[in-house]
Amino acid sequence: MTEKTNQISYDKLVRDKIPEIIKSSNRVPECRVLENDQEYLRYLVKKLQEEVMEFTENPCVEELADVKEVIDALSGIRGFEYVESVQEKKRMERGGFGERIVLIEVYDHKNEL
Repeated sequence: MTEKTNQISYDKLVRDKIPEIIKSSNRVPECRVLENDQEYLRYLVKKLQEEVMEFTENPCVEELADVKEVIDALSGIRGFEYVESVQEKKRMERGGFGERIVLIEVYDHKNEL
């Protein structure tokens, strides 16, 4: 019987090859496969929050790629494969973020008599 030592709990969604990578370093991963779409969606949302936080702390291309990977998975599970066309439509109607505009406040004009 093998004794568990240096056990670390995660309970998080990981990339498909992570269990094999862990095994290659003579460690033992305990995993399960999410079979329910609702549970998968819940874990993807948690993963998106994790990846956005990591990008916030270290804004590099690798972290941004992780965010995009989760967004792609979310698009697939929700049937949003057309997300890029919706993105383009919104960009045409409302613009993108290229002009770097920050809205400070909005107020009504006073009617001067």
